Amino acid sequence: MKKIVIIPAYNEQGSIVETIEDIKINAPEFDYIVINDCSRDDTLKICREHDIHVLNLPINLGIGGAVQTGYLYAYRNSYDVAVQFDGDGQHDAKFLKMMADTLEKENLDMVIGSRFIENEGFQSSAVRRFGIRFFEVLIRVLFGQKITDATSGMRMCNRKVMELFIKDYPKDYPEPETVSRLLRHKYKVKEVPVIMRERQAGVSSISSLGKSVYYMCKVSLAILIERLR
Repeated sequence: MKKIVIIPAYNEQGSIVETIEDIKINAPEFDYIVINDCSRDDTLKICREHDIHVLNLPINLGIGGAVQTGYLYAYRNSYDVAVQFDGDGQHDAKFLKMMADTLEKENLDMVIGSRFIENEGFQSSAVRRFGIRFFEVLIRVLFGQKITDATSGMRMCNRKVMELFIKDYPKDYPEPETVSRLLRHKYKVKEVPVIMRERQAGVSSISSLGKSVYYMCKVSLAILIERLR
């Protein structure tokens, strides 16, 4: 199968080279594409200096638009499997083969890398763990399936899911909402244990209290609306 890693990148100059090296060393069977979301730092310059495969967006689309661009690229270039992978150094490429094997052998539509199955590695802050736990309960109540790490940006899918996502994808904070969408459509979704690291560089998009409150309200409402569709 043709497999590709989609790396949405916004101001990741401090970690993008190490992220690509990790993929090349630990997941050499995967191609990759960096989606540079109109970074204001030297992310694009560094990618070009290191001959990193990069698709440069002329305007900032946000995480949802960048990831959707990656899915569109993967679908149009006949990839069978696409995996979202953070450019900030949090994700570990050595788990990609295991995720792909699980996707194929169990005939799944999406595999999510969860840090909360075996609770190893970086577990995020207490506040964020509370939010993730809240989404776990909400999704289980509304859709009947336990998803321990709905906010995980380490997600692998098949072409059927790519086709769904290129038609419609949330602009911001898309992970819990799109997992809910797949569950509503009865797609087969499974989590597997992975170990994540602390962010190596850059700043989170929900680093402030105001953004955190907006995030919880927006995503919760989106999940509820998804259930009502």
